[in-house]
Amino acid sequence: MKVSVRAANIDEKDTLDNLLQLYLHDFSEFAPDETDSQGRFTYPYLDHYWRDPQRFPFIIDVESNIAGFALVRCENDPTSGEPVTNLSEFFILRVFRNQGIGNKAAVKLWDSFPGKWQVNVLYTNKLAYPFWKHAISRYTNNSFEEINEDKITFLFG
Repeated sequence: MKVSVRAANIDEKDTLDNLLQLYLHDFSEFAPDETDSQGRFTYPYLDHYWRDPQRFPFIIDVESNIAGFALVRCENDPTSGEPVTNLSEFFILRVFRNQGIGNKAAVKLWDSFPGKWQVNVLYTNKLAYPFWKHAISRYTNNSFEEINEDKITFLFG
C-alpha cells in the first residue's frame, strides 16, 4: 500500500474539518470534549493552520483514498528555547488502522521536518502510547526521551 502525506490546501479545510469530527469523537473517550449547538465537536485552532506560517495541515492518503490527517506545529521549547516540531494532532481512520499506515505516515512527517520533535500522549489513551513508543523507538533506534508529567511526552531528533 502506498502511503502519502501531503499538505492540505485551503480548499480542503472542510475535508480536514470532517476528519477532525471523527478524530474528536474518538478522542472524547479519553478527554471529554463539548459539542456546539449543532452537535459538532469544536477545534478552535483549525483556521490557524492556514494563517500561521508555523502550523502545517496534512492529509494522509492510501492509494487514492483519504486515510487520515496530521496537524504539525513548529515552536520553541519553553524549557530550553530550542526549536521543536510538535505533532499536535494525528488521526488514521479506523478502516486503515493496524496496517502500518500510521507508522509510515509518521515517518514521512518526521523526515519532512528535520530536528527535534515532540509527541504528546494522554495517559488515558491506552492504545496510543504503545503505538507511539514503538514507532518512535523504531525511527530513532531507541534514542528518545520519555517524560511523564501531566501527559506522556516523547522527545527525539
